Amino acid sequence: MTVVQPPWTPSDAVGEALHVLRMSGTFYCSSELGAPWGLRLPATPGCLWFHVVTSGRATFCVGEEVVTLSPSDIVLLPRGEGHQLHSVDPPPGPSVPDVLTLPHTWYGDRYASIRHGGDGPTTTMICGAVRFEHPMAERLVALMPDIVHVPVSPLTARLHDTLRLIALEVAETRPGGEAVITRLADVLVVQMLRAWLSHDPAARTGWLGALADPDIGRALALVHADPARDWSVAGLARELMLSRSTFAARFTALVGEPVMAYVTRWRMLVAHDRLRAGDITVAAVAASLGYRSEAAFSRAFRRVVGTPPGAVRARAREEEPLLLGA
Repeated sequence: MTVVQPPWTPSDAVGEALHVLRMSGTFYCSSELGAPWGLRLPATPGCLWFHVVTSGRATFCVGEEVVTLSPSDIVLLPRGEGHQLHSVDPPPGPSVPDVLTLPHTWYGDRYASIRHGGDGPTTTMICGAVRFEHPMAERLVALMPDIVHVPVSPLTARLHDTLRLIALEVAETRPGGEAVITRLADVLVVQMLRAWLSHDPAARTGWLGALADPDIGRALALVHADPARDWSVAGLARELMLSRSTFAARFTALVGEPVMAYVTRWRMLVAHDRLRAGDITVAAVAASLGYRSEAAFSRAFRRVVGTPPGAVRARAREEEPLLLGA
């Protein structure tokens, strides 16, 4: 049997960035909120918050920025800043409760529902916080603006299908509903990011723009797929059938750093992810990334990450998972 490798296309590297979004759902919640209502949500470093209005309207506030959300509008906070949500008209009183202090109906460890507010018009929402656990995902999130507002548009049509499935599960509260809702919410987050990549010009510059470039995007995909390989500028240029000087200049111009500096940085991001994720020795991580010497790997890691690899491994064992509402 002959396996035919499909041709590489410029969108593959961008698709890879979405494909490896390994997520850990921290908290999902469906809310039924009667005006006037208000909620204060705490800062959750390392998490992406999302809010989707499924009916009614809501006002979203973070810092000085205020966004009015209509049905099927989506707002993302990639870095988990503290923020508020409240009814549009009438607004809530001066005391806005912390969401963690409100009664929750829990359907599992990660999924709950809330009913809150007055007797006025009702707003329903799906909200959640997720962690990303892959270096590419972390790099992607780092490039996003502080707030991403994805309004209703033809680009979000498939996203609305996912929302409808979530809404059905929420309404019926069937056995296994938590598993279905949390998995659909993970799909929803990927669709939200894809909508942002499609509609925001800022998503087509810098590293993300480089991912979409026919040549440099392929080079990045090769490095991401096999970070342990003994890459060189000349070797990557040969893969792309470009001259060494042309490839090196284009790579630096688009990515913002030289080829080998990026290769090392990517290896260290992968190493950090592996050290943080499991019970693995520094020597094993070094060997898995092509380093013959643990000392050489440790020097490179400290230079790029700013801390020795052993400290990352020790900290990972001490950290407890964040569970909102626990």
